[in-house]
Amino acid sequence: MRALVINQYKQPLQEVDVREPVVGDHDVLVQVKAAGLNQLDEKIRLGEFKQILPYKLPLILGNELAGVVVQVGRKVRSFKVGDEVFARPDKDRIGTFAERIAVAEADLAIKPASISMEEAGSLPLVALTAWQALVESGGVGPGQRVLIHAGAGGVGSLAIQLAKYLGATVATTVSAGNEDFVRALGADVVVDYRAEDFAEILRDYDLVLDSLGGENLERSLRVLKPGGKAIGISGPPDPGFARQLGGNAVLRGVMTLLSAGIRRKARRLGVTYEFLFMRASGSQLGEIAALIDAGEIRPVVGRVVPFGQTPDILAALDKGGVRGKTVVSHS
Repeated sequence: MRALVINQYKQPLQEVDVREPVVGDHDVLVQVKAAGLNQLDEKIRLGEFKQILPYKLPLILGNELAGVVVQVGRKVRSFKVGDEVFARPDKDRIGTFAERIAVAEADLAIKPASISMEEAGSLPLVALTAWQALVESGGVGPGQRVLIHAGAGGVGSLAIQLAKYLGATVATTVSAGNEDFVRALGADVVVDYRAEDFAEILRDYDLVLDSLGGENLERSLRVLKPGGKAIGISGPPDPGFARQLGGNAVLRGVMTLLSAGIRRKARRLGVTYEFLFMRASGSQLGEIAALIDAGEIRPVVGRVVPFGQTPDILAALDKGGVRGKTVVSHS
């Protein structure tokens, strides 16, 4: 089958023939119809995560998909051939930039019936990130105030909708041209990051979801009320993430040092910082699918491109300019 692989870090994706996936007893073989493109894919290609995600090369990239079940393992009970599904495979089993992929049954969910394959392929990674940040870690509920950075992006556009569904007041940062777009998603307060300083405008927020890192993350601590939390998805990784990985003492030490500065600044302000690297979860995708079919959340797809254009589009992903997600289609 055809797939897009990297043979060395920082090298372009190459389209090559690879072996068919091995389908284990608890695996589901999926014919990929659509796969979302994410900054995570590009960071992996550049080797930025090789210390914490030590993949063996050559590697098929791709972290989310929608498709059709073509084979099931002998112990699979929840899916059958012909089911339309979507998933974020486990971090150790990525590879959705391919014609087919074997996914663990536990990581898979039935695709929302009300949306297309391309829309479903845009969802798993960003929707799970938003869910795990806002529901699991943030415990967001009615009356709380949440700041979501980069509200016009893939994660931001889903997180705004989910936070509003949970009952929060939502602020977001975007360029002026995206104000109407994010207000339509549910944003209550919109800050033009090019003309305004969010850290001077916003106060007493319960939670910040930061996808930018660096100085933006540090300034985000200032908008939190005492006891508030900043969740970063661009780093730096913290000791909790090292425990999640089951890392050795050296890895735990490295991550402790990487995040020492931001955690120290958070403590001085009476707030906390947490790094989130979302995990695969078919059960959570099932809950998200129910919200989509109920009309509470909608996917935001800004661009659909053919499989062959993936290498060029992925390399230019950080230039922005697309609302929501870019999706690769096998149609």
